[in-house]
Amino acid sequence: MRFPIARAAGTLLAIETVGLLALAGWQVVALLGDDTMAASSAIALIVLTVIGAVAVAAFAGAVWAARSWGRSGGIVTQLLILAVAVGAVTGPYPQVGTALLLAAPALLGIGLLLAAARSAHRESPDPSGR
Repeated sequence: MRFPIARAAGTLLAIETVGLLALAGWQVVALLGDDTMAASSAIALIVLTVIGAVAVAAFAGAVWAARSWGRSGGIVTQLLILAVAVGAVTGPYPQVGTALLLAAPALLGIGLLLAAARSAHRESPDPSGR
């Protein structure tokens, strides 16, 4: 394999894509089960979740193919997941377990994506010709 670190990072992003699609499915079940306050807001949230899943899937494919734009999008994705993890641990009803379950793969993802960027830089030809 040419970019094993990039492949690992791409795989993690693909797993996160599956998680987002599962979340969208859960939201659909809640909508159909009349477990929502406003159907229009629930539908908008489902659409945004699916759009997010498509974006993360695109980042996963780009990282797998060693494209730099996928790594940057992947890092932004991991930072957004960390923000959700921080939100889960703050407020009147903190959920430390949920925060840890979200933060651990996000931190791993950041590490893998940064390592993939370093690896890609080392393996790229020197533009000055040296």
